[in-house]
Amino acid sequence: MAKNVFLLILLSFFLLPFSSLALTQDFCVANLLLSQTPAGYQCKPAARVTANDFYLTGAIRPTTIQPFNISFVPAYGSYLPGINGLQLAGVRIFLGVNGVVPLHSIPRANEIMFVVRGTLNVGFITSTSNVVYTKTLSQGDIFLFPQGLLRFFYNAGDTTAEVFGVFNNQNPGLQITDYALFGNILPAEVVSKVTYLSVADVKGLKRFFGPRTFGA
Repeated sequence: MAKNVFLLILLSFFLLPFSSLALTQDFCVANLLLSQTPAGYQCKPAARVTANDFYLTGAIRPTTIQPFNISFVPAYGSYLPGINGLQLAGVRIFLGVNGVVPLHSIPRANEIMFVVRGTLNVGFITSTSNVVYTKTLSQGDIFLFPQGLLRFFYNAGDTTAEVFGVFNNQNPGLQITDYALFGNILPAEVVSKVTYLSVADVKGLKRFFGPRTFGA
């Protein structure tokens, strides 16, 4: 009984944000020929919509982030045009042995993570008192990350781990703390001042991470 109630709440969590859209039209497939707006893409003409607009092949080549030994396949935006307007997004992440998704935040969405295979340690930090909630996850486990909070997860096993994350926003955003601190154009002296790291350490980290942008 409790499991059924949880599944009902989980389903409602993702369906309610776009229920108003369903009252006026079935979907709004992204017209990728036009520029994206703050509310998403404009709708593709119905005559040009195909089943491929709602499909993402499992054979797609993941994007790799070398320093962290991870790769990912996003399920939103131009990758999955049919998701446009539904306030929903997803990502499939592969973590090699010792792979880590470092401290980061998802500013515009809550996230539910499902472990497809492997063992992971996950956690997030509250914004009010810096309380840390951590858990070790195995295949089939689910974990919830509240919106905007700093979180992390890493491969705690000796084989590749795979997870799937679902967000209640079609453009959830991503800010990785390491790149926010050391992948910017702020002078090393300024970063040193606000982080209490030595200038030499900051310069070394800037060389390692360098200017790079993830998410939107």
